[in-house]
Amino acid sequence: MTRKVIPWPDKRLRSPAEPVSDLTEAHRILWEQMIEVMEAMPGVGLAAPQLGEMVRLAVVDASETRGQVVRMANPEVLHASVQLREHEEASPNLPGVSAKVKRPRAVTVRFLNEHGEIEERDFVSLWATSVQHQIDHLNGRMYFDRLSKVKRDMLIRKARKLA
Repeated sequence: MTRKVIPWPDKRLRSPAEPVSDLTEAHRILWEQMIEVMEAMPGVGLAAPQLGEMVRLAVVDASETRGQVVRMANPEVLHASVQLREHEEASPNLPGVSAKVKRPRAVTVRFLNEHGEIEERDFVSLWATSVQHQIDHLNGRMYFDRLSKVKRDMLIRKARKLA
């Protein structure tokens, strides 16, 4: 059974998620559900708050062949490149709209992996964009928060018309 994403403007999408202290079986089950939802979209990442679960868990798979999912708990950016990359971003929580967002082209991220070990990993290109997008969700931010007020208002109006 595939879980459903919560619709924007649900207040949980605007709330920071709680850190994971110890990985539990419930977290591992949630990761698997998140992967299922991400694959069904199809998307390149998903954060737990998108399903209404207020914990700092995210999954990312920006590989061309798929099946290379990175499971992250408590991800944080340690370093971001000065060089930016523009990419068309969207969210299943606000379907039917997207916008070009500029983010650092590469990031170094520290997170708790599926084995409960602290890992530091470099992500570039679409991987970096997706990781940053998921961390925004964990912090109660949406991709359109990175747009100018005029562009953000236009995007939200368009999404409401589509709904």
